[in-house]
Amino acid sequence: MGIEFLEYTVERTVARMPVRGNRQTVGFLHGGAYVVLGETLGSLAANLHAGPGRLAVGVDINATHTRSATAGFVTAVCTPVHLGRSLAVHEIVVTDEGGHRCCTMRMSNLIKAMPDHARTDALP
Repeated sequence: MGIEFLEYTVERTVARMPVRGNRQTVGFLHGGAYVVLGETLGSLAANLHAGPGRLAVGVDINATHTRSATAGFVTAVCTPVHLGRSLAVHEIVVTDEGGHRCCTMRMSNLIKAMPDHARTDALP
């Protein structure tokens, strides 16, 4: 996918992705590629908020595609809508190099205790 992270905090996570290599057959950036970018940012931001010993897992994502990117890079900015103890909701806005909004996503993550089998300190 070629995702490159530019900023990574609880309040704002930013990454960019090339259109080249992620196009559908008619040359537009594939809608699924937008969602991969959005879910990557939303999941990472929610896990950063969750903190040590906790895990954020995606339970919902939706995407509205409003413009087609055909070249260059798209940039995604992920910001929190709600940061709670058991739920994190983020909005992810993807723009093209001209600053035009191409896709708007909302992702919800359930936050729960890290299961023992997933803890890196529990691995041999």
